[in-house]
This record gives sequence, C-alpha cells and structure tokens, in this order.
Amino acid sequence: MTVLLVALGAALGAPTRYLTDRWLQSTHGTGFPWGTFSVNVVASFVLGLVLGGPAPHAAVLAVGVGFCGSLSTWSTLAYETVRLADERARTASVMNVLVSTLAGLGAAGLGLALGAMLWA
Repeated sequence: MTVLLVALGAALGAPTRYLTDRWLQSTHGTGFPWGTFSVNVVASFVLGLVLGGPAPHAAVLAVGVGFCGSLSTWSTLAYETVRLADERARTASVMNVLVSTLAGLGAAGLGLALGAMLWA
C-alpha cells in the first residue's frame, strides 16, 4: 500500500511540474528558470503543510513523499544554475540559488506553521 500511495502522488506531481514549468517559461520568456523556482517553492510549502501536524500517514506518503517529491526538482535547479553561469549570467545564477533556497525554506516554514494550526 505504501508504494501505491507514493506512486499515486508522484503520478500527479511529475506532470504538474512539467506543465507548470513549460507554461511559466513560455509566459515569462526570460532566461531565468521561473518554472523550476515556482514548483520548488510550492512543493516546499505543501510539504511543510502536510508535516506541520499529525497528518494521516497516507497523506504524508501520497502528498508529502509522492507529490512533493516529484513536483520539486532540485537537480534541475542545479543544472539551470550551472547553465546560467556558463551563459555568463552570473548574477542570475547566484540569485537562482539564493532566492530559491531562501524562498523554499520560507515556504516550508510557513507551511509548517499553517499545518500546525490546521491539524491541531
């Protein structure tokens, strides 16, 4: 049952990540990876929300592990950061790492606080 719950969440998270990334990149038309930034921050918030209180174990598996795990893509963050640096967009490269990390941590913290209120 555990694997099924994780797989179900992942089956929703991965296409959500792909479609969101494509949509945001085509909308903004800049070299900055807005799609990756957005899905990582959202996944951090949702994971915090789920883990903020005594969520049902099935929700942690499906949403926390499956959905958030496949929605977030920190390996793509690393790739896009290196790509920006290679393209001599050094400021954007540094900002990508700093802002993504700080926004992700902030979103997770906000999710934890809100989750604690909701699950209480």
